[in-house]
Amino acid sequence: MSTVTRAAVEATLSGLIDPNLNTDPVSAGCVRAIDIQGDRVSVDLELGYPADQFKTGWAQMLQMSLQQIPGVAHAEVKIKTVIQAAKGQADVPTLMGVKNVIAVASGKGGVGKSTTAANLALALAREGARVGILDADIYGPSQGIMLGVPSGTQPVIRDQKYFVPIQAHGIAVMSMAFLATDNTPMVWRGPMASGALLQMITQTAWDNLDYLVVDMPPGTGDIQLTLAQKVPVAGAVIVTTPQDIALLDARKGIEMFRKVNIPILGVVENMAVHICSNCGHAEHLFGEGGGERLAANYGAELLASLPLSMAIRLQCDGGEPTASADPESQIAMIYQQLARTVAARISVLNRESVAMPNIEISED
Repeated sequence: MSTVTRAAVEATLSGLIDPNLNTDPVSAGCVRAIDIQGDRVSVDLELGYPADQFKTGWAQMLQMSLQQIPGVAHAEVKIKTVIQAAKGQADVPTLMGVKNVIAVASGKGGVGKSTTAANLALALAREGARVGILDADIYGPSQGIMLGVPSGTQPVIRDQKYFVPIQAHGIAVMSMAFLATDNTPMVWRGPMASGALLQMITQTAWDNLDYLVVDMPPGTGDIQLTLAQKVPVAGAVIVTTPQDIALLDARKGIEMFRKVNIPILGVVENMAVHICSNCGHAEHLFGEGGGERLAANYGAELLASLPLSMAIRLQCDGGEPTASADPESQIAMIYQQLARTVAARISVLNRESVAMPNIEISED
């Protein structure tokens, strides 16, 4: 009988690529323990991103590969998730009750930024993370409607100081819309709006969140700069359409985040293609390949490309975004992969800022 060695186990693990990290578990530093007892092998992996919809299949794939090693009669792979807190920018205080802040931004309105933010938050929660969403679009808050929060809902005040966020679809939600009536426009100058938003985000009682998704207002003005400079943002997701004018504005958003040293996690392209519901003909109404070119020009990744879909619009208008309304649909699966990829990119950034623990190896 062949003797099973640590080198053989590591070599096998090294030959399999985690699609969320784009690397193998050994190179990614995910291996926490390898235990070899005769013809039995046990491996413990630790992921830095939530993956409830992925890790069972991933463990089975790894086990099947390990059982192909000569001399191995049985293999077991255990996977757990440990989400680290982002280090954040220098001189920016941590946000109480939040490990990682994800900014979802766009250079202009109407590109589906809020829809992306809502579905990203819900998909992260479905992967097992504790998630909140902050509607930072002061002048046009929409997350309350998208997440089905009844009109007129207001947060409870704790200790005469903190807002208790509203719960919707299993995530914590906070919006300026909860502090004003539906028919009251925010007629504020930039510094006033920035101050109000900063107060709202820092005085909300976030309850030990792994991720806070911030639905940013469109553009690159006072509010965006205030958040970028005063809140420890782990990374930004840029939302655009393939349309040339949207891409031009998206570039400005990327440049803004770069100037304040916030990592660009990638680009999401909305309304990439329209599929006729009658004949199935595909048509690129707003251009083709724009998001991919934008990502390539800035050395970023195209995280997702989503169609122009009536279902997405109807579900958000109905208060239950696609990731929650139809979680097994093809579009929802795109959002799930987006969530895992975004969280995985953050985990890599967080791992690079801290020392990794040693791997434990035991052999009989």
